[in-house]
Amino acid sequence: ALGRGALRYVDRLLGHDGVLHAVAGFRARVFEALVPLAPAGTPAFRSGDLLTRLVDDVDAAQDLLLRVMIPATAAFVVAAAATGTVAVLLPGAGVLLGLLLAVAGILVPAAVLVLSRRAGHIEKTARAELAAVTVDLTQGAADLAAYGARGRTHDRARAVTARIAELERRKALTTSLAQALVLVLQGTATVGVTWLALRAHAAGDLPAVQLTVLAVLALVSFEALAPLPAAARRFVEVRASARRLADLFDTPAPVADPQTPDPLPTDAPLDVTITDLRVRHVQDNPPALDGASLRLPAGRRVVLIGASGSGKSTLIAALMRFVPYEAGSIRVGGRELHDCSGADARRAITGMTQDAHVFHATIRANLLLASPGATDADLREAARRARILDWIESLPEGWETVLGGDGATMSGGQRRRLLLARALLADPPVLVLDEPTEGLDPDTAAEVLADILDATRGRTTLLVTHERAGLAGADEIVTLDRGRIRPATPEDLDSATDGPAAMAL
Repeated sequence: ALGRGALRYVDRLLGHDGVLHAVAGFRARVFEALVPLAPAGTPAFRSGDLLTRLVDDVDAAQDLLLRVMIPATAAFVVAAAATGTVAVLLPGAGVLLGLLLAVAGILVPAAVLVLSRRAGHIEKTARAELAAVTVDLTQGAADLAAYGARGRTHDRARAVTARIAELERRKALTTSLAQALVLVLQGTATVGVTWLALRAHAAGDLPAVQLTVLAVLALVSFEALAPLPAAARRFVEVRASARRLADLFDTPAPVADPQTPDPLPTDAPLDVTITDLRVRHVQDNPPALDGASLRLPAGRRVVLIGASGSGKSTLIAALMRFVPYEAGSIRVGGRELHDCSGADARRAITGMTQDAHVFHATIRANLLLASPGATDADLREAARRARILDWIESLPEGWETVLGGDGATMSGGQRRRLLLARALLADPPVLVLDEPTEGLDPDTAAEVLADILDATRGRTTLLVTHERAGLAGADEIVTLDRGRIRPATPEDLDSATDGPAAMAL
C-alpha cells in the first residue's frame, strides 16, 4: 500500500510537471498565432471567445495527456496483464475476464463518446458565448445601464448558464451510468472468475492460493478501467477545444509577412513616402483611401487634418502594417513597406493610436512598456511633455499607482496624456500620433499640441488631429479629403467642424 501511494505521487509529480511545461509552450504558440491577427483580424472573434480559446481551450490540452492518454494506457496495461495472468492459471477464467474487461474498457467508453460528441461541441460554444456576454456585462456596464439593456443582457447570461447547466447534467448522467455499468461488470467478472476457480479447485486442478489470486485479480483489474468513462467524455471536450484552436491557427493574418523580409533601417529619423495609396477594409466596399500621396521628409513634422471618417486612422494603420494596402506604395527609409516584416515596421513607425490601451498596472509599468530601459529621468521628461507629471506626483502612490483596466480610474484627459507620454517615451524613428488631444479642453489641447510639436523638433512625425489651434510649430499641414491628401488651405485651418475646437466656436 505504501509503495502504491509513493508511485502514484511520483506519477502525479512527473506527469503534471511535464504537462504544465508543454501547455505553457503551447499557450505561447497560440498567442503568437493571435498577434498577427490584431487588430484588423480580431473583430472576427468576440473578445470573450478569444479569451476562452487562449485560456480554457489551451488548458484542455493538458487533459489530453493527464485525463485521457495516461488513464487509457494504464487501463490497457493492467487489463492485458490481468487477463494474461488469469489465462495462464485458468484459461476459461481468462477468457471470461478478457471479454468483460473488453466490454468495460472499449464498448462502454465508446458509448460515452457517441453520446457526448454533440453535447461537447455545444457546451464549448455555449461557454464561449457566456464569456463574451460576461465581457459585455463588465466592460459595457455603463452603456448597458444608460440604454436600459442591462436586464436583457442579464437574461442572455442566465439563459446561456442554464443551457450549460443542462448539458453538464446530461454529461454527468451519462458518465454515472457508464461508471455504474463498469461496477456491474466488475462484480460479474469477480463472481464468474471466482466460481470457475472454485470448480477447478474442487476438481483438484487449482491450488487454494491460486484461487485467491484469481479472485483478487478479477476484482482489482477493473479499478484501472473505472476512469475510462470520464476519460471518454473529456476526450470529446478536448477534441472540441482542439477544433476551436485549429480555427484560430487557420485564420489568415490580414497582413502577411514576406518569406524573406527586407530589414528596415534603424537610424533615426527616417523619411516616409506614400504614393497613390489605396486601402479597402472590406472587399467590394468603397476604398477608405484612394490615391493618397504624402511625403514625410526625415526630421519634419507633418500635421494631417480632416473630417471624421475621412481615413486618417486608416492611413496610420497602413503605416504600422495593421491593414494591407491593395495599390500604391509606402517607402520607409527607401524600403517598400510590404517587403518588410510587421514587427520591423512597428519598431520603425509607432506611437499613439486612437484605441491605445491602458493596462491594469502601475503608471510606471504602463510607460515602461514603450521603453523598458527608460530611467526615472526619462519617465519624468515624457510625463512633463505630455503635461501629466504634476498629476502623477500629486497621487499618494505616485508612479506606483495602479490604474484600472484601460484607465478606468483616470479621467479621459488624463488617459490621453498618459498614452501621449508613452508614445513620446518610445522615441521611434517615425512617430505617429492619432488624435493625441482627444478629450482635452480646447485651451489645454492647443497647449499640448504646441508642446508636442516643440518636443518632436528634428524627428519624423505625423500628427493626426481635429484641432486647428496650436499648430503653428508644424513644418507642414495637409488635409485628407475624400481619400486623398492635399496641402491644407486657409479655409481648412479656419473650419473646425469636428472635436472640442468646434464646440468652442
